[in-house]
Amino acid sequence: MLAAILGLAVGLILGLTGAGGSVIAVPLLIWGMGWTLPQAVPVALLAVSAAAIFGTATVWPQGIVRYRAALMMSAAGMLTAPLGLAAAQILPLPLLNVGFALILLVVSLRMLYAARKSPDETRVVRAGLRDQREAPGEPVCKVNPDTGRLLWTRPCALAITGGGLATGFLSGLLGVGGGFVIVPILRAATDLSFHSAVATSLMAIALTSAGTVLMALAQGGNLPLLVALPFVLGALAGMLAGRLTANRLAGPRLQTGFASVMLVVCLGMLWSAIPH
Repeated sequence: MLAAILGLAVGLILGLTGAGGSVIAVPLLIWGMGWTLPQAVPVALLAVSAAAIFGTATVWPQGIVRYRAALMMSAAGMLTAPLGLAAAQILPLPLLNVGFALILLVVSLRMLYAARKSPDETRVVRAGLRDQREAPGEPVCKVNPDTGRLLWTRPCALAITGGGLATGFLSGLLGVGGGFVIVPILRAATDLSFHSAVATSLMAIALTSAGTVLMALAQGGNLPLLVALPFVLGALAGMLAGRLTANRLAGPRLQTGFASVMLVVCLGMLWSAIPH
């Protein structure tokens, strides 16, 4: 029951704020279940992958998921995820906790900045995506205006692959899905709309997270099904609830409040990592 409640909270947050589910899933499992970070990583990634698959399926009919970019990112991520998993086994636990806390800090500060500077983007959440064209910039990856697909060039492929490599390593090391990396990279490297970048990140997150879980299990990792299944089901239920209420609740105030909570969690993890 506790695992289902924690999963429900993760799904709601994922649906209403668009924030990376594993960014909050891992701390909830650590404090709610009394687990260490390595114990929480596979369960968190499994839930995030399931929620991202759900999100991808709901937006796929809109034609805003750039699946080639997502596949390229996830394929690159599979190359570096084993390196992250290996590093997680070598590095001391306090150092991993500090690393995760720094990720929380970066994500929360970005959310606060977006809520203040780009309030409209806070309503573009994973549970309620709707396509909206934007004025193109001058990125390395340009969209064909006739087809809506990316025009692939060598610089474009390198940019997308680089994002996938970084995401895979972080996924293996800290159990983060990587949406906070993927979306900014897609926005900087392409002229995709914010809606399309978030939708594409969902597919990349789903594939990278699922692959990392399988690799962790192949390396002897543990996935307690009695906790994992209720947690995943709760996350999916929360994602669905977020989809139904996103249009009314999502916005800069909610995002600011959640980012503030994440800052508190970040400070808590930093404090617990300091020897007393």
